[in-house]
Amino acid sequence: MRLLSTKLLAASFKDRLIQNGFSLVEYPFITLKPVSPNFSQIESQLIFSSQNAVHLAFSNAALKSKLEGKQFFCVGEKTQALLVGLGQKVIKMCENSALLADFIVKNHKNDRFTFICGRLRRPEIEIALKHHQMALECIVIYETLLTPKTFENEFDGILFFSPSAVESYFKQNSWNPSTHGFCIGSTTASTLQKYTSHYSIAKAPIESQLLLSIHQYYTQHYAQK
Repeated sequence: MRLLSTKLLAASFKDRLIQNGFSLVEYPFITLKPVSPNFSQIESQLIFSSQNAVHLAFSNAALKSKLEGKQFFCVGEKTQALLVGLGQKVIKMCENSALLADFIVKNHKNDRFTFICGRLRRPEIEIALKHHQMALECIVIYETLLTPKTFENEFDGILFFSPSAVESYFKQNSWNPSTHGFCIGSTTASTLQKYTSHYSIAKAPIESQLLLSIHQYYTQHYAQK
């Protein structure tokens, strides 16, 4: 079975796919462009919804010194692991922005937050905190650029890791009815469903669950044949 990944994969994940009998083509359908953050102050409570924002924030000398010792709220296990690895205290991790927004408005109504993020981001956190009249400052630290490419060859499956990668793929490609999509999470799937109903969603937004989703689909698919 031939797979296309819409981002460059970690060597360990790639090896596991190959060991399971898949051939693989990788192409990064999005790239990140760091931007100089514009901020006046950093609140005691910080929100991160991506690993990319964490990497860039802690790589920025002007910003890093203001992040130490804060309380962190984040989306995703890998984002949490990255923050903990940097010695930071994570108060709450949720699997998606909607769940995190719900937790914050229920449990931290009187706190003030800084959201360090990309220019292209899910709106749930900002909408929820604004609706509940909670103080939130957004600091944009990167832009997401679409880098589409046309693929003439057909793939049995395509791996999607973000809504932006989905949009980038369909800028120059159409969907083959025999292709199945594999999404890392529900927000990515909500974008892919605009183009096809042939997709699966990992039970948790981590690579091990995505691999399980791929394995289960093809085991069932070819067993039926």
